[in-house]
Amino acid sequence: EGLRGGFSNVPELQKQEGYMLKRRKWPMKGWHKRYFFLDKGILKYGKCSADIEKGKVHGCIDVGLSVMAIKKKAMCIDLDAEENIYHLKIKSQDLFDEWVSKLRLHRLYRQNEIALYPNEKSFYYPSPNSPIKFSYKFCLQLTFTQRAANVLPDLIRHLLLGSVEESPVLCKRRSCLPSPSPNSSTVSLWNILKNNIGKDLSKVAMPVQLNEPLNTLQRLCEELEYSELLDRAANTQDPFERMVYIATFVVSGYASSYYRTGGKPFNPVLGETYECDRPDKGFRFVAEQVSHHPPISACHAESKNFVFWQDVRCKNKFWGKSMEIVPVGTTHVTLPEFGDHYEWNKVTSCIHNILSGQRWIEHYGEISIKNSTIDICQCKITFVKAKYWNSSVNEVEGSITDQKGKVIHRLFGKWNEAVFCGDPPSATCIWRANPVPVDHEQYYGFTKFAVELNELGPCLKLLLPPTDTRLRVDQRLLEEGNLEAAEEQKQRIEQLQRERRRVLEENNVTHQPKFFRRSKDDTWVSNNTYWELRKDPCFTHMDFPTLW
Repeated sequence: EGLRGGFSNVPELQKQEGYMLKRRKWPMKGWHKRYFFLDKGILKYGKCSADIEKGKVHGCIDVGLSVMAIKKKAMCIDLDAEENIYHLKIKSQDLFDEWVSKLRLHRLYRQNEIALYPNEKSFYYPSPNSPIKFSYKFCLQLTFTQRAANVLPDLIRHLLLGSVEESPVLCKRRSCLPSPSPNSSTVSLWNILKNNIGKDLSKVAMPVQLNEPLNTLQRLCEELEYSELLDRAANTQDPFERMVYIATFVVSGYASSYYRTGGKPFNPVLGETYECDRPDKGFRFVAEQVSHHPPISACHAESKNFVFWQDVRCKNKFWGKSMEIVPVGTTHVTLPEFGDHYEWNKVTSCIHNILSGQRWIEHYGEISIKNSTIDICQCKITFVKAKYWNSSVNEVEGSITDQKGKVIHRLFGKWNEAVFCGDPPSATCIWRANPVPVDHEQYYGFTKFAVELNELGPCLKLLLPPTDTRLRVDQRLLEEGNLEAAEEQKQRIEQLQRERRRVLEENNVTHQPKFFRRSKDDTWVSNNTYWELRKDPCFTHMDFPTLW
């Protein structure tokens, strides 16, 4: 039963209470008996009625904001509350009918209340930085409900989340793309890929319908969506707890990929750049395509709390039914407050059912995180590969050990949902993924953060260098839904790159990146000139090649 608005007359509400069976939340299985109390569209539950009276609730469900499914034969009620799905079961038919009737009435009452008072805040606002206990006794959602996130003023959200800027400029960012994703079912992937089984796909030209309106440089920036975890690490004295936040940040970088199997990012052309200045999140980011063959993307982000950098060299291989992405390189984070320098590798990603069926992505392998400054602790995180006999997918397991190998902290969770520290049944929730937009499936599976990455306002346009991804014509046309023009421009831009490469080879000249330099260990690092040069609008005193 979907969310129904309206202002119809609602009969006088009667409270409903009693025991129901509730399915345990992941990672626990089975059902347990809980006492439920329904009042004015809010369903609370605890161990017994006495706990409810004392305010010792295990959770609250806003029935008006939930989608309710009734299974009459099984006598089950499913409540999809966005962040969680609650499965309830009643053994008595009479009690089942009574609960269904009361839930429907309270749901209608609550929806009318929301419609009449749209600016009234939701029943509960947890602090995004408060530790959440995950246990049999208590489990509370860390994330805001979608409605709460929409009505919470930007300034309040900023004050809660914090920023590295003393007086940041807060602006309203877009919440939706200009046009939904196109239908790519008319494109025969088999005709494109059949001669490339086992080969690197980075050199294979793909039609624009198979792209999403972001490119690889912007995808690197997406890894900073949960940069507040680095801020929390920078404000934690205990080195083992700092490693907990660093490890959780590493896992969080994979969360946005869960819904993104429908399209591939654009390949940046040589010399293409991208900046992302986010005073609301407290960091600024710059990236550049520093090499074409092999393709290498380098990026650098900084805030008062941390510095983040990496260069990425990915090998994409098609195996007949699946595409494997194998990243090569090391990611770095430093915390100036403590002098810490963390380094880690990335795991293999695989998109299944490329040609037919429901596509899905998994990440598997082991990530090793070490602090190269002080060898007090290290961390290993395993992205568990799915097994055909096991329904568990997307699981991660990790441990933080001291110099002697003794386990100090254990981590577990799902890379697309949440990470917990400790041992069930009493572990602490360190991070939970933000809810995706309700229409994400129509818009490339983008998260709210991804939707904002390619936004281009008139003021920003005056500041960017001509090589910035936001100014790339084919990508912008795809975002606007103009497929024919996007394909034409994509082919033109690729031809321009081939011509530039030919000129460089004929003159025996090597391309020199503008904002990154090659280090002694053959990796690419920032030359720390971008933001200083940006003070000159459009970088007018610099020479740039014509990329598009």
